[in-house]
Amino acid sequence: MTAGPETGPVQTQAILGDEDVVRVRQLVRTRAVAAKLSLVDQTKLVTAASELARNTLVYGGGGEAEVTVVDNGRRRGVRVAFVDDGPGIADLDLALTDGYTTGGGLGLGLSGARRLVDDFEIETAVGRGTRITVTKWSR
Repeated sequence: MTAGPETGPVQTQAILGDEDVVRVRQLVRTRAVAAKLSLVDQTKLVTAASELARNTLVYGGGGEAEVTVVDNGRRRGVRVAFVDDGPGIADLDLALTDGYTTGGGLGLGLSGARRLVDDFEIETAVGRGTRITVTKWSR
């Protein structure tokens, strides 16, 4: 575990199978409760995390989730980074289009996950993997 000036300990969960997607959901929920997110915000974050963990497994060939409670001096939140060394996303604009799906997930796609969180960042390169970082802040 590591820590930064505005973050708590980072807890990493490997995503190598379906059971790990469940573990990510549980870890994110635990951290959301610790950050005192509302029940609605907890549910939004866990839903987004579930979709992104599944994408990491299915499209990225597996990877990991890094979960931490963050504090920006005004409010607390939960940051989750999904990292894989998979093929990357060839057409990011298309992947972020509402309604775009390649099947198999919750049907939210990246655009749906992005709408459920407050901050959404994506870094991807064909042949070099993808890193998606999301944050949900307390109200």
